[in-house]
Amino acid sequence: MNAPATHDPLQRFSAIRRQIHARPELKFEEFETAELVANELKALGVDEVHTGIGGTGVVGVIRGREPIGANALCKAIGLRADMDALPMTEKNSFAHASQYAGKMHACGHDGHTAMLLAAAQLLVNDRDFAGTVHLIFQPAEEGGGGAKAMIDDGLFKRFDCDQVFAIHNWPGLTEGSFGFNPGPMMASSNQFEILVKGKGAHAAMPHLGIDPVLVASHLIQAFQTLVSRTTKPVDAVVVSVTQVKAGEAVNVIPDQCQLKGTVRTFSLEALDKIEDTMQRICDQLPAAFGASAELRFERQYPPTINHPQSTEQAAAVARGLAGANKVIFPIEPTMGAEDFAYMLLERPGSYIFLGNGDLSGPHREAGHGLGPCALHNPSYDFNDSLIPIGARFWHALAHALLKPA
Repeated sequence: MNAPATHDPLQRFSAIRRQIHARPELKFEEFETAELVANELKALGVDEVHTGIGGTGVVGVIRGREPIGANALCKAIGLRADMDALPMTEKNSFAHASQYAGKMHACGHDGHTAMLLAAAQLLVNDRDFAGTVHLIFQPAEEGGGGAKAMIDDGLFKRFDCDQVFAIHNWPGLTEGSFGFNPGPMMASSNQFEILVKGKGAHAAMPHLGIDPVLVASHLIQAFQTLVSRTTKPVDAVVVSVTQVKAGEAVNVIPDQCQLKGTVRTFSLEALDKIEDTMQRICDQLPAAFGASAELRFERQYPPTINHPQSTEQAAAVARGLAGANKVIFPIEPTMGAEDFAYMLLERPGSYIFLGNGDLSGPHREAGHGLGPCALHNPSYDFNDSLIPIGARFWHALAHALLKPA
């Protein structure tokens, strides 16, 4: 006879995850989520709970019971989860689908939050480590720069960390597997807007005007050389013009044309080169047609660059926990962006992928949408089986880095 299945005490955090999923909140509006997190941390017996950091951020503090040795790797570490949802409408219809049109947890931040809460339970119950764990629940990762807001609000001054880590679920990666890269993990995120100014005219008499649409088309073609002829061949760079807007009538050459797009790089050196060259092209190329162009270049998130030693340490913990066959090192970085980059500019650490499973989403319940279980897709849902996996990784990482003397 088979022994009865042992109840996993971390299963209850799936219900918390689904509660957060059903009531998503956008960047810097995570009031209910932050309150839930703070109340749960207090109920778990976390030593300190601090709210309102960087707007709606929450930090829980857990202290180990062992003395800190003279040769300790770390005295304090930070573990970060993001809390905000995306401004999109969910296409799933299962019981925990979003209750709010135009708001959805389509990136798994609900799962990251539940995972870190589950880790808090493990760490509170097992304090045989030396030093302090800071549980960082961050607002506004989706375009709001919540990490920077928390840092500007004194995050690392109030809760100093020797190293800081974050996990993001990764659809398409085998369920429960870990991905590490000791260097660039995600790209910088930047956007540009260009206003090309010409001279309007009747479309039947183009010689009387200066066509800004024609000039814009030359700019778009020139930008394609930024990657092939301006940056080093070994540098990964993306320059994409994604919007072209001009005119109101088909028989009128407009006065101006607007271009918008994005630039992604893995290094600030490459980003500097791209921005400088785009400015020079905008200054000089339109002038050849008698037009002008104004460039507005906005740097959003810097590249997410993992620190090699921290990444090696975290990967070693994952191998011990999940087995070497479940650890990909190095994993291919992505041109997506992540504001955890700001924390890695302040402290050593690593950003880690945790496999969410197949894009077909076999973990999803009946009622999921027709689309793939991919990030930022209206049919996405977080894989609840990752909550205990991620929580036990956080627990093991804390014990590995905060070893007693």
